[in-house]
Amino acid sequence: MRVVIAEDTALLRDGLTHILTSRGHTVAAAVADAAELLVAVAEHQPDVVIADVRMPPTHTDEGVRAAIAIRRDHPETGVLVFSQYIETRYAADLLAGGAQKVGYLLKDRVADVSDFIDALTRVAAGETVLDPEVVTQMFAASRQSGHVAELTPRERDVLALMAEGRSNTAIAEQLVLAYGSVEKHITSIFTKLGLPSSGNDHRRVLAVLHYLQR
Repeated sequence: MRVVIAEDTALLRDGLTHILTSRGHTVAAAVADAAELLVAVAEHQPDVVIADVRMPPTHTDEGVRAAIAIRRDHPETGVLVFSQYIETRYAADLLAGGAQKVGYLLKDRVADVSDFIDALTRVAAGETVLDPEVVTQMFAASRQSGHVAELTPRERDVLALMAEGRSNTAIAEQLVLAYGSVEKHITSIFTKLGLPSSGNDHRRVLAVLHYLQR
């Protein structure tokens, strides 16, 4: 894998670089702030990015906002947010482009280097890797209570394709359904999962998280 690392703590940045290179991966760049991260991704086109949430200059949300920008502008690049903080207000935005090639792990909950490398490899390959605590806090923040078990088999098929990041048009083609039928199934999914229309929530992302938690 070609990897770009964005971590403002020099010791951890160097440690990640050593871990990855010792296992045969290429660290194309290891930077200390979000602005350098965006430049490095544009220059090196890595397979995957490792980004902290809080980075200079304000140490608030620069890293996760850069991760969201990378998801939007470089969809072929996997993004693994690796932090000790959970930013629920941005986590849904991170997943809004489709639940693939994305991960969110907590530093203090990764106990094994091999598990971390495996997660990074899976993100680069197109999978989704979320720490269970991230999912739990996102559900708590959205205060939803629906259950995937309430869905019909066809609705579960639609939700599974949503989890792959498919558009409504692609879902219709895959399941040989009319576009309007897909829209009706998705509306029913939102209703059964307790996801009312809201300007603050990404219902499609939250529905996919229900699917992933199952």
